[in-house]
Amino acid sequence: MSTSLDLAPELSVASTHPASPLAGSQPELALSPRLHNRDLAPTRIEGRRWGGYSIFALWTNDVHNIANYSFAMGLFALGLGGWQILLSLAIGAALVYFFMNLSGYMGQKTGVPFPVISRIAFGIHGAQIPALIRAVIAIAWFGIQTYLASVVLRVLLTAVWPQMAAYDHDSILGLSSLGWVCFVSIWLVQLVILAYGMEMVRRYEAFAGPVILLTVAALAVFMYFKADARIAWSVAEPLTGYEMWRNIFAGGALWLAIYGTLVLNFCDFARSSPCRKTIRVGNFWGLPVNILVFAMITVVLCGAQFQINGQIIDSPTQIVAAIPSTAFLVLGCLAFLIVTVAVNIMANFVAPAFVLSNLAPRHLNFRRAGLISATLAVLILPWNLYNSPLVIVYFLSGLGALLGPLYGVIMSDYWLLRKGCINVPQLYSEDPAGAYHYTKGINLRAVAAFVPAALLAIVLALVPNFHGIAPFSWLIGAGIAAALYLLIAPRKCHYHDVSGECIAVDHSSH
Repeated sequence: MSTSLDLAPELSVASTHPASPLAGSQPELALSPRLHNRDLAPTRIEGRRWGGYSIFALWTNDVHNIANYSFAMGLFALGLGGWQILLSLAIGAALVYFFMNLSGYMGQKTGVPFPVISRIAFGIHGAQIPALIRAVIAIAWFGIQTYLASVVLRVLLTAVWPQMAAYDHDSILGLSSLGWVCFVSIWLVQLVILAYGMEMVRRYEAFAGPVILLTVAALAVFMYFKADARIAWSVAEPLTGYEMWRNIFAGGALWLAIYGTLVLNFCDFARSSPCRKTIRVGNFWGLPVNILVFAMITVVLCGAQFQINGQIIDSPTQIVAAIPSTAFLVLGCLAFLIVTVAVNIMANFVAPAFVLSNLAPRHLNFRRAGLISATLAVLILPWNLYNSPLVIVYFLSGLGALLGPLYGVIMSDYWLLRKGCINVPQLYSEDPAGAYHYTKGINLRAVAAFVPAALLAIVLALVPNFHGIAPFSWLIGAGIAAALYLLIAPRKCHYHDVSGECIAVDHSSH
């Protein structure tokens, strides 16, 4: 990854493309240093390294993380049986696959990260709205996930060296001495990975994917034979009728909502893929196939534990913690530690690094912005956030409810209004006559469509009276925002399709 590009007050490039009707006739375009640096610039198609396996490994880490297992095991606790959990997650997998492809194709074609993609619908300055919402959620969860990874490290250390437990009883700003050592250690590891840029992220994700997949598969086999090759397919009184079907579809909708952050900024990764087929194939094996494997492992883990002692587990870490062999306990903790770091980097570190770089491109590159976001994640003392129901339920869940409406506006603008026609160089121009300048850099129509849909989504997600439809708030918010935007957007505009290759940088620059 490079440092920020030293820009003159304005750069001028020829904005042409062989397939564009403007080729050879459009005047030179000024790239504003307030909108452009090497990390925000499009990636050149030649040399892109995120192939099908890289995308598959990315999703393997995210699908098989501890939080997702806790969610799926919650479906078992609610009374859904084995086939019902499989169906629920299959519905969620189909939704995630469809919406993730739409987002990924945008990133692959344009080669730009999420803050720049947002300029298409919201304007060159209005794009800060979706970007900052995504960044705030990511920074908070980066701190929380780093803390949760440090808890796993504490379990590992005290299992190997029991005497270290003596340093786990004091409190410094709400965390023990051992807790601080573990937290800072995990924090530094993530910074080192990000310091080497997106190529190191790709390599780490590629390494971590098989590790967690083999670990959870081995754990499922272990539990299956521990239960004498018999598992319980449901709790004593499984759900039936309307309540069963409601929970099946609600589980699928909630699975999509879990991916509400990544479905927005998947273009941060897809921009480094060479073609649509790569994204489609990588997503297919990494999402629908992977999620069904995940669902089967969940059913085996829950069913085997229930068969053994009638208890419903909340997380696979409970099984790991109960393993009598210290060696296998350590291996299990290491695997979950590796995947937690992998998930945290992809879901909660990359996004705010690009967003903060987008706020001040002249001064902040990807590395510096990542360091700032990671520092903010420490300053908020995330263990206190995690232990506060008010923060988790109302603040973070409320912000999460905004993601559906943002997705609805951005996707309807790109796919339904513009039909995928984007003038990439003008995403970096402050020319008042530019395609994405709108009104002083803000597309007021996009904001007008987003606000009411966002308010409705928040009400549905947080007000107890709407508990029955709360799981569908992401879908409802996205649908309403898309419909409102298409209703008020201008219909007679002609959109030019201009490639960003003329201003693109090598993949190795990121």
